Amino acid sequence: MRLALVANPRSGTAPDPGRLAALLRADGAQVSVTAIADLARDGNAVLDAAGMAAAAQMLSIRGVPDRIVVAGGDGSIGVTALLAAEMSVPLAIVAVGTANDFARAQDLPLKLEAACSLARDPGATTRRAELALAGERPFVNTATAGLSVQAARAARPYKARLGPLAYTVGALKAAVTASPLTCGVRCDGRECYTGRAWQIIVAATGAFGGGSEIGQTSRHDGLLDVAIIPAGPRLELPRRAWGMRRGRLSTQPDVTHHRAAKIETDIDEPHTTFNIDGELSRCQPAQFTLHPGGFDVVVA
Repeated sequence: MRLALVANPRSGTAPDPGRLAALLRADGAQVSVTAIADLARDGNAVLDAAGMAAAAQMLSIRGVPDRIVVAGGDGSIGVTALLAAEMSVPLAIVAVGTANDFARAQDLPLKLEAACSLARDPGATTRRAELALAGERPFVNTATAGLSVQAARAARPYKARLGPLAYTVGALKAAVTASPLTCGVRCDGRECYTGRAWQIIVAATGAFGGGSEIGQTSRHDGLLDVAIIPAGPRLELPRRAWGMRRGRLSTQPDVTHHRAAKIETDIDEPHTTFNIDGELSRCQPAQFTLHPGGFDVVVA
């Protein structure tokens, strides 16, 4: 079994890459180690055709791997998932980020030893997972604008001490200080929302923010979901937060929820920032699609 480990040592709970490699070699697997920063400048950047070819060559220096193993948080998974899809090899996840929403959504092991054991298991099966694109930037959970951007900024100072609870602290601060967006949303070219909104959530798994999710998403329908929280009294925001925590946001009667192959947003701000799987990024134009065929994730 040849494993190409892509490690992000800057992720929330990431151990030393040498320890990860040792755990992956426990049953005799051959393991190469590459820092995610060597594949993409910030670990989550868009890889053009030349960058994709160079990254694939880097991971195949000892022969084409049987699997790519990514050790990082949700923000590290997207670029490696796209690379795995382009190389036609499965992706194994060692979730060592702060929230690890993708691993939770896919029912993958969260403990380090168990995740490494699954990653190196030649008998493990795979499941097809959807891979979303914000423009050309890959992501696996959600891309959100509005409250979640302010919440992510507010959560940063608390991640090291509080872990996933940092997102709760950030959300509370954002609920007090943020203002609604003026926006329009189109689904497959059809206008589905125009007005002011607290938040726009474009979803693949629908998981985000340390265990929250929008609900009613499907892993296999070949469509993206969008949920739009309309602007309203600030006192209603705890109800929204409870809906996300319970995975029932999309069922709230005043929340707009649609599915589409292509979702476009127009936001009345000069530089639109989205929270894309926990990483803040400008996204202009804000156009969302699915990568054809998705990718194969190693599962128990």
